[in-house]
Amino acid sequence: MKKTIITVVGKDTVGIIARVCTYLAENNINILDISQTIVQGYFNMMMVVDTNEAYKQFGDMADELEALGQQIGVVIKCQKEEIFDQMHRI
Repeated sequence: MKKTIITVVGKDTVGIIARVCTYLAENNINILDISQTIVQGYFNMMMVVDTNEAYKQFGDMADELEALGQQIGVVIKCQKEEIFDQMHRI
């Protein structure tokens, strides 16, 4: 399984989760875990997703999600799980 960490941060507005989840579903990306909070009007979401069966390569997915974030007024970042594993090996 290829896991990716997706973070979404920005001013809270209607439809953020719906837009991100729609993109993931349309690209055959399965959500394994999701956490979201809203603190004083600011939205923060972290998702762990399985990209093993994704229709697109990681770079294309990351670029498209970043562009989606710009459209809806949030910052969306994607990182491969291996990055986190390597950081915690030290």
